[in-house]
Amino acid sequence: MKPILRLIRPKQWIKNLFVFIPMFFGGSLLNVPDILASAVTFLSFSLAASSIYCFNDLIDVEADRRHPVKCRRPIASGAVSVRTAYLLMGLLFALSMAVLLLLRIVPEARQALPGVLGVILFYWLLNLAYCARLKQYAILDVCIVAFGFVLRILAGGLATEVWLSKWIVLMTFLLTLFLSFAKRRDDVLRMNETGEAPRQNTSRYNLTFINEAITITASVTLVCYIMYTVSPEVSANFHTDHLYLTSVFVLLGLLRYIQIAVVDKQSGDPTKVILRDRFTQLIVVAWGLSFLVIIYLL
Repeated sequence: MKPILRLIRPKQWIKNLFVFIPMFFGGSLLNVPDILASAVTFLSFSLAASSIYCFNDLIDVEADRRHPVKCRRPIASGAVSVRTAYLLMGLLFALSMAVLLLLRIVPEARQALPGVLGVILFYWLLNLAYCARLKQYAILDVCIVAFGFVLRILAGGLATEVWLSKWIVLMTFLLTLFLSFAKRRDDVLRMNETGEAPRQNTSRYNLTFINEAITITASVTLVCYIMYTVSPEVSANFHTDHLYLTSVFVLLGLLRYIQIAVVDKQSGDPTKVILRDRFTQLIVVAWGLSFLVIIYLL
């Protein structure tokens, strides 16, 4: 059972919490139907993502066997057979579609079912193409990863019928693009140390390019967030003009992650950073609480 859990990566499901962002920013955090609709969408997205993890490891099995760390993955190590992985991939996707049907139980979300289903199906097909071919192209690979998070918030917005502002879409894409470049930095470091590229497209990156890309995306993300907090439509929607105060936590979060990437050289897995780094967790909690206080209590 343990190799199966390692293959489907339940810890990575934290990424799918982006599904709840529309509900959070939409001010409907206490709305029970929206909570239920978001939870169903989250579970469906998580199962679809786990299906993709199976396919990714099947495609990369030979390369993983030559990798000093990835050789321990269940398929590469032989703990899970190729046949079992394909069966698990199909089962997880079928469960993802079946779980989504629970949206019918929530009256407010019934009409959203076709739209949410279409988004998750598109995400699944896009990532099949990504694993099979598209991840071999530098820059395109990180853009597809970032776009996957945009699809997550789109699914969450459709499920709860919360309108997504252009700022939320832009910030989601830019933030996850920043994290993707930081993750690629670890690949470049490993390539420089061993002389072998961990990914086929790693040779199209170098430290100078990655460092500049991280700086650019972090800067634009911060500016985009500040513009979001001071935009007239957002102030009118939340009936407050104090959201700009939360920008300090966004700045601290970006600086901390750059420190982890550049100084500590441990940005290879953003999920592990979030789950292990106490300072990052403190910043996220402080940002969330300050945002909640401003939009729900003030």
